[in-house]
Amino acid sequence: MAVETLSKKDLTRILAALPSFLALPRKKFWVDYDEEADVLYLSFQKPQRATDSDLRDDGIIVRTRGAEVVGLTILDASTR
Repeated sequence: MAVETLSKKDLTRILAALPSFLALPRKKFWVDYDEEADVLYLSFQKPQRATDSDLRDDGIIVRTRGAEVVGLTILDASTR
């Protein structure tokens, strides 16, 4: 979506999400969304070199390297 096409509704939703993003354990992160698969990827490091992952009951995959969380994969993101 081009910045020029952001509606007031889009901006309101983005602003409402800001407190959640600011509360993340890392202040620098990357967000990618695969619309076809409806999967949201949050990476706390680039490149994300996870050595392990854990699929939780709520459909969130926690990607780790040792004891450090390096990213999240959120399945069915649009329904959350």
